[in-house]
Amino acid sequence: MNESTKLFVGPPPIWPDIKLELREYIECPERLPIHQLDDAQCYWPRIPDVCSLLEYDLAPINTTLKFDRDPITGKIGEMQEIILQGAGETARNSMSMTRAPGPLMDGVRGNPSNIPFWPGGFEEPKVPENEFLNDIDFEKDLRTLAKGFCSDISILPEETNIPVLKISEKQPEFVKTEWAEQLDVSAPITDFDKRIPDPAIKFEYELDTFQKQAILKLEQNSNVFVAAHTSAGKTTVAEYAIALSQKHMTRVIYTSPIKALSNQKYREFKRKFESVGLLTGDLQINQTASCLIMTTEILQSMLYCASDVLRDLEFVIFDEVHYINNEDRGHVWEEIVILLPQTINIVMLSATVPNPIIFADWVGRIKKRKMYVISTLKRPIPLLHYLYTGTDGKTKDDKFLVLDGNNQFLLDGWYKATNASDKKKNKNAKDPRRRIQMTFKQEEVLWRAFISHLQKNDMLPVVVFTLSRKRCDMNAATLRNLDLTTAREKHQVHAFFQSNIKHLKGSDRELPQVLMMQELLEKGVGIHHSGILPILREIVEMLFQSGLVKLLFATETFAMGVNMPARTVVFDSIRKFDGNTFRILYPTEYIQMAGRAGRRGHDTTGTVIVMCRYDIPHFNDLKPMMCGEPQTLESKFKVTYSMLLNLRRVNESVTVEAMMRKSFKESPLASQEATYNSELRKVERELSNLPTLTEIQKKLSMFYQVAVDYLEDVKFLNPYLFESKKSAKAMTEGRVLLISYANHYNKLGLLLQVVHHKSSTQYRVLILKDADASNSEAAEFKSPQIYEKWCEIIGLTKKRLFVPSTNASHGVVTLYSWHILKITKCQIKVDCSLVLNDWEKRQISRFKNDPPGQTCQMAVQELTSLSFNAAANVQILYPYIEPVSKSDFQLRIKHKDKLKAKLNDMKCIEIPNFEEQFRPVFERNQLEDKKRQLQLKLSDEGMALYPDYLNMVALLKQLKYIDSDERVALKGRVALQMGSNELLITELVLKNVLTVLQPAEIVALLSALIFQQRTDSEPTLTPSLANGCEIMNKVHAELERLEQQYQLSTIPPLNFGLVEVVYEWAQAKSFAEIMKMTDVQEGIIVRCIQQLGETLRDVKNAAVTIGDPILKEKMEEASTAIKRDIVFAASLYTQD
Repeated sequence: MNESTKLFVGPPPIWPDIKLELREYIECPERLPIHQLDDAQCYWPRIPDVCSLLEYDLAPINTTLKFDRDPITGKIGEMQEIILQGAGETARNSMSMTRAPGPLMDGVRGNPSNIPFWPGGFEEPKVPENEFLNDIDFEKDLRTLAKGFCSDISILPEETNIPVLKISEKQPEFVKTEWAEQLDVSAPITDFDKRIPDPAIKFEYELDTFQKQAILKLEQNSNVFVAAHTSAGKTTVAEYAIALSQKHMTRVIYTSPIKALSNQKYREFKRKFESVGLLTGDLQINQTASCLIMTTEILQSMLYCASDVLRDLEFVIFDEVHYINNEDRGHVWEEIVILLPQTINIVMLSATVPNPIIFADWVGRIKKRKMYVISTLKRPIPLLHYLYTGTDGKTKDDKFLVLDGNNQFLLDGWYKATNASDKKKNKNAKDPRRRIQMTFKQEEVLWRAFISHLQKNDMLPVVVFTLSRKRCDMNAATLRNLDLTTAREKHQVHAFFQSNIKHLKGSDRELPQVLMMQELLEKGVGIHHSGILPILREIVEMLFQSGLVKLLFATETFAMGVNMPARTVVFDSIRKFDGNTFRILYPTEYIQMAGRAGRRGHDTTGTVIVMCRYDIPHFNDLKPMMCGEPQTLESKFKVTYSMLLNLRRVNESVTVEAMMRKSFKESPLASQEATYNSELRKVERELSNLPTLTEIQKKLSMFYQVAVDYLEDVKFLNPYLFESKKSAKAMTEGRVLLISYANHYNKLGLLLQVVHHKSSTQYRVLILKDADASNSEAAEFKSPQIYEKWCEIIGLTKKRLFVPSTNASHGVVTLYSWHILKITKCQIKVDCSLVLNDWEKRQISRFKNDPPGQTCQMAVQELTSLSFNAAANVQILYPYIEPVSKSDFQLRIKHKDKLKAKLNDMKCIEIPNFEEQFRPVFERNQLEDKKRQLQLKLSDEGMALYPDYLNMVALLKQLKYIDSDERVALKGRVALQMGSNELLITELVLKNVLTVLQPAEIVALLSALIFQQRTDSEPTLTPSLANGCEIMNKVHAELERLEQQYQLSTIPPLNFGLVEVVYEWAQAKSFAEIMKMTDVQEGIIVRCIQQLGETLRDVKNAAVTIGDPILKEKMEEASTAIKRDIVFAASLYTQD
């Protein structure tokens, strides 16, 4: 028996009893390995091997061997050595799609250390040309017959009969640009089934024309932009793209603007497709699925972190693209579009927007692929818009149509509503307060009467959009005794509600909001706003979809739901508070909410009702809101710290400057780039043909530069100087001014009127002029702007006061403050309004030859006399009224005065025939100015955001996020781990503010970065928390000061309103207990703590980056402490 056999002799080993083993560990601690010093402190000597330092990995082999094979016979021929593309390329050194895949541990999200794939919005580096191709003559050496074939295919076009153009028939015009094309959806597609014989998915319903157009383009591998009305069926296009990717065995990403919408879409698509996954900040389901649903921010992170998912990606579907208008998050959409690799097709879904072709043209231009725009012509279910003036049972049917199904505003309906409202006002005239605010009882009477009207007319279910959370709750409380459901429906609601909350903790099931919501839902009434617990919001949505909620009070966030149509939509009010002031709803907001009315397949029309409790909105407010164009897609692109640091770590090919140039904000410049280049070459040719300057022309050129600088200062300063009290007091009607305007040099003028506009002030002035004076000189210049500039500069050389000839005329001109040289002490006492009216009357053709009125003649005579006297003795105009300047402008004023003195010292303006000699110099300098302007437009400095970019780089350098070698430093790499508040959290981490605190204290302090709501409750803080808040305030104040110094938008303010609540939650208090500490609503608290989970993950990753195991461990503890009970209850949409 050999040695190996002996090892297996005997009975099999038995595992020791775990309880017994644990007992021995507790009772006999001396047996622990740490006490066995002989074994614990063994030392194994190591022999140093210096030569091992010279060892290195071999360079990757960049060639391989390949056999030639005859394409006809399949016979193997000679062996060839060919060059491998992308040899040695990895995620750390290459942007190529052919580089080696990253490690599996990077997962779907990628790694912040990875270099992104080459963005499709950038020109790819040119591959060196193959020298062997130069020997081929593509005109003469091409074969006409393929090897192995007996006949060829003619490539010449066959003669065809050209049809006669029907020029008498007017064809519909569809916008078409170089990179975008709008398709005609008015003509039906009859051969759809022939063109797609094997569709990726078959739908149970007949597709609309716009859906067929979009599907045809998807099959052709094209980018599409679908702008359709609410409930028109945009999701069908998304579903076909998903089915097509699964047919092609590729992947697709569906993005939505909000997490709740992602959850809803996951449930919807899971029912139709096999392989669907969901990625949110705190949840990952089936990450390997072929269809991944996520928010746009997660896709943005995947692009920067170079997720390997992008290799297999065929489509990216952007839902609710009109969200690009969002001030805070709109820039994310633009970044994603620019960064997406060229191989990925883009599908954009949006509500109707006025001119989608402009946005589509931008996408097409940067992707170098045409984008097809498909818009719906009208809503599938027309809407009828009413004003409701009823307040009680007698007036419950007072409803007046103001906008019909053809989108025609009916003024007659508005007048009827106004008359009905006025009658009620007259009855209540003795009690004016009754109009201002209704009592609780009056509200209840109104709502009961209104719902009775809806029931009688079969208009349920109804969504009542109430534009404040507080008002939502008040309305629901008013109708607590209302019952809209049958016994069977009550049982269904009760069973559904209980089955979904049974997994909650006992105390969570007894929360007042949970009990109140169950009571309301069983009666067919629901509430939906951000203050409601997420699980309750989802229950409300599901019950509403199933028709068990008959009356729903909701804020405008409900308008972004999935397939949540109602028969009727009601506006409790059309005025909303936007954070600054109360205003009427914008057309986009109104259309989005009103669009929920009308259920396709159930209703022939949808009903929209605007409730008018007190006053009827004026038709000048109603008509633009109801009939106005939705908001156009506008760029909200901005340079962020995250984008700047991410692109700085990549390479020199993809820069922040290039990113800004590719943005939608700079798209007008990009579309004109070729024109500007052409103009620049033309100007450069003209300049090169000009002769060199003579000595006198060089001096005149210097005069031009000084004059331009001086005029620039005057145009900047005068509007501010003339706003001063002293100037405003002097600038009254009848004041005599010394002006220089166009070819009216150094003239006295009579101020007739001061016209104030929103952004400027204009002055209407009576001036004198020679009767034989003409404006023929203006025709010699290329444009009125150039002539105006010529006159301004020439005006600086005129020293003598203008004196009219014996045959003097007059005129009225409109000036700006920079045309006024001096405010004299003289006044002419005439009725200036009569002078102005007389002048304006004589501008009408039939009164053109009338003589001036008596008052006008007197004003002209007085002004003429003053001009002659002042020319003889200028002292009569003194002292001039000098505007009082603010201290802010003293430096600029001193600079202006220096330039004025310099101009006065220049002798070149006194040369004979000055204007004649100055003319060629002026024209040359105009060309030079135009050249500089064109170069500026074509350079980075000409971009709107370039100053912000430079200031941001300077700030990051000062804070050591970017080192002296322009590389991203350690602080920068830490900041890259943060999803938001990059600088503040990084400073807190690296200043060791968080590490010294307990996990519960850390998470409580970080809540100040997320919570933004208003609260009246004062938190009670422990000394440690109070000290942490003070330190955070100091760090925040320092960052805010630096951002103000560098003229950047400052970071959001800190809000410590939930610090105590979050601290107690992390200390394992129940949700019911923490709700007693604050007046903030349940849903807001849950959302804050959920977002804190993402922030804790970011800080944990930062701790790994800087090598801080203590902070990492504390972040894990804090994350575990808050992720429990109702706060992190699983979404109902993700459960089977």
